Amino acid sequence: MSSKMKILISNDDGFESPGIRALAEVAKEFGEVTVVAPHRERSTAGHSLTLHKPLRIHQHANGFYSTSGSPADCIYLGIREILKGKPDVILSGINCGANLGTDVHYSGTVAAAREGALLNIRSFAFSLVDSPEAPPKTVRTPLRFEEAAKVAARTLRSLWDAQFPKHTLINVNIPNLPAVEVKELVVSRQGFRYYSNETQKRTDPRGKDYFWIGGAYSGFEPGVDTDCETLEHGKVAVTPITIDCTHNDFYTTLRRLNPKL
Repeated sequence: MSSKMKILISNDDGFESPGIRALAEVAKEFGEVTVVAPHRERSTAGHSLTLHKPLRIHQHANGFYSTSGSPADCIYLGIREILKGKPDVILSGINCGANLGTDVHYSGTVAAAREGALLNIRSFAFSLVDSPEAPPKTVRTPLRFEEAAKVAARTLRSLWDAQFPKHTLINVNIPNLPAVEVKELVVSRQGFRYYSNETQKRTDPRGKDYFWIGGAYSGFEPGVDTDCETLEHGKVAVTPITIDCTHNDFYTTLRRLNPKL
């Protein structure tokens, strides 16, 4: 590890979130840290870029930068306007909640790392996983961001010398446990996570209808070595994700069919 390495950090929970502050602190071990994150929470923003309205950058007293855009905007602006060049590593997180299975398609945290992967920058996304099976009114254990940051640092040390294929990122999900209790890392496949997909229709004071979408977590599809299964056993799930979404087996099948117009 070199203290001269440039590390760009972002997230989707906002520049004031405890997760990003904890991650930025431990990242100093690995190099020179710059934080560029949304000025407010942008959870489930996905991989969106803001093309139809202006973006603003604000520098804060702690040396952090915030922008009015999405997590992917933050990486875009961080590279081109703040660092004026590519960093050596991009870290995103630590997210407040899981980014397991199909969550990665909605996640702004993963999108920030994916924006780096598009540019072939080594990129990691970190998320802290609560216990989703607890009933809604159960008193939950507070999210241990500082403990998760210690685990994130241990994970980075173990993966620092890994050679990334082109356009690839690593998605890391950490159980909400004291760091001393998290003793195992499992390289995992992406699983499938499900939600109730409820829609709530309500009426505003002017009599106009409005809607809340997105239901509660309802479980995952069983599978050996999936990220969801790994977290169920209190272990760190490390999942390599590539930008190319081609289904290679189906691609081969379709090529053999030789469809024509």
